[in-house]
Amino acid sequence: MVRKFFKKQRLNSKIDQLIKKYKIPREYLSVNRKSITRGILIGLFWGFIPMPMQMLAVLAMTPFFKFNVPVAISMVWLSNPITMPFMYYMEYQTGNLILGRDGLENIEPTLTWFRENWDNILVPLYVGTIPYSTIVSLLVYFIINKLWILSVIREKPNKFKC
Repeated sequence: MVRKFFKKQRLNSKIDQLIKKYKIPREYLSVNRKSITRGILIGLFWGFIPMPMQMLAVLAMTPFFKFNVPVAISMVWLSNPITMPFMYYMEYQTGNLILGRDGLENIEPTLTWFRENWDNILVPLYVGTIPYSTIVSLLVYFIINKLWILSVIREKPNKFKC
């Protein structure tokens, strides 16, 4: 099921010309289990970290790891202006829990309030980011990997029977 979806997404001739023109390695666009799951892992990892230009952080990892870059970038987009407040609040509260702190009282969604309380927000926010960026991204990586393997087994049942 998962494999079929990505196999249907074939590269058209314009994209092939772009790849040849700019000498983009095929591994960055390949559609296989390892490439897709690594892209999901890397994209979610950076997507949970509150920082500007998360997509550039994904691209900076391309020389070190071979993964599907478009999938990784789309995973980063899960943290968007609509989801960010909820994600960052959850990470902030988790950081307070880990650090054994009480959260800030009387939170106001204004820039002046954030500017005045930035020092009290920053440490719990980034401490709370660690479990989400590592555990959640690894968990999703293993789930997608397992689902991919199961979909291949279901597709070709006779090949894997003893």
